[in-house]
Amino acid sequence: MTEILGAAYNGMLLLFLLAVVGALLRSPLVKGWFGEAQSALAQELLLDKAIYTAINDITLPTTNGTTQIDHVVVSRYGIFVIETKNMKGWIYGTEKGATWTQNLYGRKYRFQNPLHQNYRHVRALAEFLKLDDSHFHSVVMFWGNATLKNPLPPNVMTHGYVSYIKGKQRVLFSDEEVAAIITAIQTGRLPRTWATRTAHVESLKARHANTGSRNGYVRTYPPTQSAAANQIVGNE
Repeated sequence: MTEILGAAYNGMLLLFLLAVVGALLRSPLVKGWFGEAQSALAQELLLDKAIYTAINDITLPTTNGTTQIDHVVVSRYGIFVIETKNMKGWIYGTEKGATWTQNLYGRKYRFQNPLHQNYRHVRALAEFLKLDDSHFHSVVMFWGNATLKNPLPPNVMTHGYVSYIKGKQRVLFSDEEVAAIITAIQTGRLPRTWATRTAHVESLKARHANTGSRNGYVRTYPPTQSAAANQIVGNE
């Protein structure tokens, strides 16, 4: 009897752990981390370190709080500011639309236009470095087998991430300027701690309290489900 109860307990514990892991893997925070990790790995393996310097997960102070940038790649050919999305399914959106929509197995999830989101990142970094926007390249990369269903600019992609970066060959900085930019970012960024992450989330909540939403994902349910169940999560 004791062995049966022990086996049942172990089975229930295993199911509980599997449920927790499954919930974590579905969470926007973890999915976002996987997308950022794939970008970081691609940069590490495929970009020449003598030409390109990648700086990941940057939180910068701004005039109205903080901003969090997934990746910055600094080179003589400009500063690449990269927003990553780890998504599956069909992605609908236009260059100028305020929000885009992910259609995943019939469920729709609305999220902020990543081009607009990344434009704010570019502006924040440009102001921080006191550089003109012309020195920056905005890149939006979708990982996770997403299909873009609308015509979009070439800097929005589901593949060819590294090739796009390498394709920019007009020299914008000297080697000395590149070194100074890298130092400025590394010394000016906020520390990569949980406290920084928490403070950034609180900054987003305060910044968007009057709009009823934050920059991120808004889950929209079929008409048969309650609109009150909408969820909003994300970063800026």
